Amino acid sequence: MNVVLQKKQSAAEARLGAMALPQSAAWMMSAREDALARLRAMGLPSGRDEYWKYTRPDSLTKAEPDPAAIFHSDEPRLFGQIDRLKIVFVDGAFDAEASDDLEMAGIEIHRLADISATDIHWSRDLFELYGTLEARGQSPVERPLAALNTAYATDGIVIRATGKAAKPVSLIYLHNSETSDAILHHVIRVESGAELTVLENGPAAARFNKVMEVDIADGGAFNHVRAQGRDHERRAVTHTFARLGEESVFKSFTLTANGVMTRNEAVIELTGDNAVAHVAGAAVGDGDFHHDDTVFITHDAAGCESRQVFKKVLRNGATGVFQGKILVKPDAQKTDGYQISQSLLLDEDSQFLAKPELEIYADDVACSHGSTSGAIDETALFYLRSRGIPTADAQDLLVLAFLAEAIEEIESEEIAADILSRLQGWLARRR
Repeated sequence: MNVVLQKKQSAAEARLGAMALPQSAAWMMSAREDALARLRAMGLPSGRDEYWKYTRPDSLTKAEPDPAAIFHSDEPRLFGQIDRLKIVFVDGAFDAEASDDLEMAGIEIHRLADISATDIHWSRDLFELYGTLEARGQSPVERPLAALNTAYATDGIVIRATGKAAKPVSLIYLHNSETSDAILHHVIRVESGAELTVLENGPAAARFNKVMEVDIADGGAFNHVRAQGRDHERRAVTHTFARLGEESVFKSFTLTANGVMTRNEAVIELTGDNAVAHVAGAAVGDGDFHHDDTVFITHDAAGCESRQVFKKVLRNGATGVFQGKILVKPDAQKTDGYQISQSLLLDEDSQFLAKPELEIYADDVACSHGSTSGAIDETALFYLRSRGIPTADAQDLLVLAFLAEAIEEIESEEIAADILSRLQGWLARRR
């Protein structure tokens, strides 16, 4: 046996030694057991894996999480002024008192914990999706921490959008224990012609492992805006798996501010003609900040469009990572694929590591990728200062201008304005 694989499998068994599969109905237990088998076959990730060479997985794979101090702030929480249906988790546990009633026009919502133990429920057919997109996303790149999630997640939200949702669904993740280790798994089905917006915010736990599987039927639309931040010592690994039908739309934006270790993976399949997938992110990091965006988009239908737009602002030794791939299969003619990853380094101690990739097997496509890293434009800074703008304000303006392309990917102007105000506050506090 390969020595590296053997070490990865040994690490997996060590992690699993103190864990037990949650009790579930037979139809769901089968998905858990399949995920566990996948995990045992591939082992946990190591620094020698191609897609982990820029990010050490140790703190995400060890048996116990590193403690994370809880950050206290009087600042209002993100999305607080937006009319939304709130679903609250505290250290990975559902908080019924803090959550709204799970009833809203256009969608059906249930908790994973409530329905995973029963055989008679509307979501049983939907739950055939549980672990399905995650399993599909294991090839050609293995994602063992996602398999770990499918096997052991005890809670999450199951949503079926049957029409246009009356307002966004807001998933709020609170962190109250310095040693919490949360695993959540969400399953979302957007039916034909339906439309849903999901918001996520909060530090979640000392260590957080989250999977979201999104299946979008023909003509459906899914918008997703997420904010990760506040508690700096938190560690998180998240996976978003999405499958798009004909003329469907998937748009996702992530804001990350603070966090000693964050790895966000997005695995998206465009399987219906004329589908659209946009994935974007803005990250601002200071000091012992490590942020990794890993994206894999597969075009497997004609006339589809994908965009990857990622911007990172780094200083005081912070590290940013971007790994993005566009795979165009032979029948995916008329593909329009765009990928850009850029960093703004505010000192000489920070670093940005990028691995952009294109793999194209069709001949009628328009695909491009670019990656740059640089400092503040001194000419632009001088221009602003010459107009009477103080140096700190001028630098903040240039940083916000740099991040603008990513923020513009947000569909809602109200949500984009809220994101922008939080970035302005982050910059002001770190002058």
